[in-house]
This record gives sequence, C-alpha cells and structure tokens, in this order.
Amino acid sequence: MTPPAIDIHTHILPPSWPDLRERYGYGGFVRLEHLPGEGGCCRARMLIDDRHFRDIESNCWDPLRRVVDCDEAGVGLQVLSTVPVMFSYWAKPADALDLSRMLNDHIAGVVRDHRGRFAGLGTVPMQAPELAISELERCIGELGLRGVQIGTHIDAPDGIRNLDDPRVLPVFEAAAEIGAAVFVHPWDMMGKERMPKYWLPWLVGMPAESALAICSVIFGGVLERLPRLRIGFAHGGGAFPFTIGRIEHGWRERPDLCAVDNPNNPRDSARRIFYDSLVHDAEALRYLIRLVGADRVALGSDYPFPLGEQRAGALVRSMPDLDEGTRRRLLRGTALEFLGLTDEAGLGSLQESG
Repeated sequence: MTPPAIDIHTHILPPSWPDLRERYGYGGFVRLEHLPGEGGCCRARMLIDDRHFRDIESNCWDPLRRVVDCDEAGVGLQVLSTVPVMFSYWAKPADALDLSRMLNDHIAGVVRDHRGRFAGLGTVPMQAPELAISELERCIGELGLRGVQIGTHIDAPDGIRNLDDPRVLPVFEAAAEIGAAVFVHPWDMMGKERMPKYWLPWLVGMPAESALAICSVIFGGVLERLPRLRIGFAHGGGAFPFTIGRIEHGWRERPDLCAVDNPNNPRDSARRIFYDSLVHDAEALRYLIRLVGADRVALGSDYPFPLGEQRAGALVRSMPDLDEGTRRRLLRGTALEFLGLTDEAGLGSLQESG
C-alpha cells in the first residue's frame, strides 16, 4: 500500500492582514475583503488597491478544511507557500521584508498548530539580497520551515532580474549552505499585455516564465557553482521540458551565444533540478519522467486554485503503467529528498535528513 502523499505545491494566506497601503504609505499591495456567505464567511476577494485580482474560498486560509481535503485525496503532508502575488519584489525592501515576516510567521504557526500535516516554505524580499538571506536564515533556524518559494524573476525597483543575475546568486548560496529548498513559481507573466483574452497569461505566459527561469539557472551555471542547491520548479517546469530539444540544439549549434557561462549540455543539467508533477496530462508526465527521472519529480497540486489538480495525486494514481516504486517516488519519495527529510516510519514520522 502506497503511504500518504506529500504535496510540495500548495498555497495559503492568513485569514486577514493589516491595510498595507496604510502601513507602508503607498499602494500596489494586496488586500483581502471577506464576503458574506451562508453560515458565516467562506469566501473572500483579493484586490490590488481597488482592482479585483481573484476570489478565494476558505480553503485558502482554513487549515481544518485543508486537512479534510487532504484526507480525501490521500495526502499526508501539504507544503504551504504564499500566493505569488504577495511576493512584492517591486516594493521598498524594508516593507517587503516586513510583509514577508508576517506571511512566514503565519505559515510557521499553521505548521506548529497542526504538527505532522503541514510543512512550510517562506517568502523573502529578493530585491534586497542581504535582507532575503537574513529572512531565509530566520525561516530555517527560527521558524522551522523547509525552504523558500521565490518567483521566476525579480521585478526589483532598479529593474528586472532573471535567476542568473549576480545579485540573486548570494541567496542561492545561502540556501545551499544551510540546506534550504528553493521552490520557483511563475508569476507576473511576461507578455501579458499581449494576452488580454482567454486567460492566456495563465495558460501561455506561466509555462514560458518557467522555461525562461530554468534556462537562466542552467545557462548561468548556477547548478555547477552550487551542486548542493536543491531547486525545484512548479507546473512540471512549464514549457522547458517540452522544448529541451530546441534548447540543446541551440547549445550545440551556437555555443558562442548559449554556452558563454556554462559549457555543459543543458539536457544533463535538467536532471539536476526538481519538478512538480502538475502537467495535467498522463503522456506529458510520462515524458517528464523519461527526461529527468522519477527521482526528480514530486507531487504538486497548486491547491486550492482552479488551474491545479482538483484531487491531489489523481493523475499519478490513474496511470496503470507506473510500477509501485515509481508511484511511491512521485507521491512521496522525491518530495522527501527535495525537502531534506527522511521518513523512517513510512507513515508520517518525518525527520531532517543528515
């Protein structure tokens, strides 16, 4: 019998937070407006200033509802991270740090109050590497979180930074040194101004964002500099796995353009990265496993959002061609490795790996 799954890709928000415009003196931040419902409040509206961003339900902030959903799906442990719109890399560094600390304290509290059901990934102000490292160290050392979630790029006040930017490397170095996992999530999709219809920023822009971020990490030589870095990407790596042939071909044919910072084959580097399983298609998941190996693919559902897997692990469990060892890897084993945990009891006694 396959033990309960670990879902490395879920999002949570506090049930409320201060008015950030009032707290920091300028706008652009997310606020939450709870909506009336039968039997009490069960829905809320996320707004950026007064612009509607998304409606959410209580499963975005209620741990008890999440536990019920996890039990129904056979998930023993959810890994919590904030909603990417909360990153606020564009904000003043001190304010982004303050917001990060609020969000991280909340996640740590949920993990502490429901021990054994949740683990946490923090958020850090990536526009200010020194502050980001300080908060990363607090997340691991003081709060007991397993790592951090970051965006596919950093829209800092002084310009956009991709993940090969020299100002990002110190954060990666710190994560590698203290054994923190880094989970990269697409957000603020490039080209969104050309995609006003059909939800295309989420359908097309997100996969492209992830491909750009992975190529930045690979071609930038981040993995060669930091062999101990555990870095993973949401949504199965987006478009990257399915364009690896073109990427590798470009590396072979134009090394003067592609191999300027890393001489190694990007196909080989791809196998040093973790990916979640959220590809929504059995053939796509089979291909991802063939490309990078089951030991680099972990269950991720994007709970509780509509583009996620509605029942975490359903795709993996529906594939009869997966042997039991591969299924265990996808549902639990790879997640343990990514998070730096061991599972001696097999049913939830999680400990830090040596």
